[in-house]
Amino acid sequence: MERLRSPEQTGDWQDSLPQAVVQFEAGRVTHLNAAAARLWGVSSEKAAGRPLLEVLRRHTLEALAERGGELELEVTGRTLRCVAVPGALIVEDVTEHRRREAELREATAILSHEFRTPVTGLRGVLEALEYAMPAELQQTFIKQGLSEVERLARLVEDLAVGFRPTRARTVPLSEVFLRAERLLGPDLSAHAARLSFGDDYLVRADPDKLLQILLNLIENALKYGPDGAAIDVRATPRGAWTEVAVSDEGEALFSTEHLFQAHTRGENAPGLGSGMGLYIVRSIVQGWGGQAWAERRGGRNAFVFTLPGVAGLT
Repeated sequence: MERLRSPEQTGDWQDSLPQAVVQFEAGRVTHLNAAAARLWGVSSEKAAGRPLLEVLRRHTLEALAERGGELELEVTGRTLRCVAVPGALIVEDVTEHRRREAELREATAILSHEFRTPVTGLRGVLEALEYAMPAELQQTFIKQGLSEVERLARLVEDLAVGFRPTRARTVPLSEVFLRAERLLGPDLSAHAARLSFGDDYLVRADPDKLLQILLNLIENALKYGPDGAAIDVRATPRGAWTEVAVSDEGEALFSTEHLFQAHTRGENAPGLGSGMGLYIVRSIVQGWGGQAWAERRGGRNAFVFTLPGVAGLT
């Protein structure tokens, strides 16, 4: 491969490149472009003639320049993609690219988590309907299938929430409570569960994202609590914040922090799942500056989050 031209021949074109370019010969620097000078904090004039290691300050980069090839390095919180060709080392900051890749992986995990339950339910319904059965039982399965389809339709809308810009407004908690209760009606009936809400307060939040949080927490309580048990949702003012707690009668949880990590489920978690529910909750809550945690309160498990409060009721 032909060597890059000498500094006198390059003119200013290299300085317009976003990548850092270090030219060298016989192990010594001959030229730095503007991006390289900023990255290593030394001007091209001062770097010229110095050993590569003195300027790059990393044996890894010196070895890469000598042997050629490419690698990625983590340097002070940034991800750098380094490529060595004869006579030059080219370094590109790919931090944002890697961040977007991580967001895409997270979005895929969220999709998998959210759709797994209704899809499994629909499969079971369709498999059952393949066989002859009394009309009354058939209608029961059809109603169950329709319920899962409605749940899927809601999830499609809910998943879009996470990718929309936040649309915060002043909203009474009762408005979101009623939406959650209406959407969860079939699940509550199936578990013979009793859902109750406490006092109403005004909060500042995106109503759709707040609904997504409540649905995740209440569905968790339905999944892990005994059938027929009470699920309580209570709000309490905490200075400039409002605390909302969803409590259930499930088995005591004494170690809970790990439950909010991605791909983590409780020790006795039933059925399938990718362990993203509470991770999603905490991600949304932290987005508006609040906190999310779990604790044991009065002999019940409480999953708690905070959001900005607004003085006075509607």
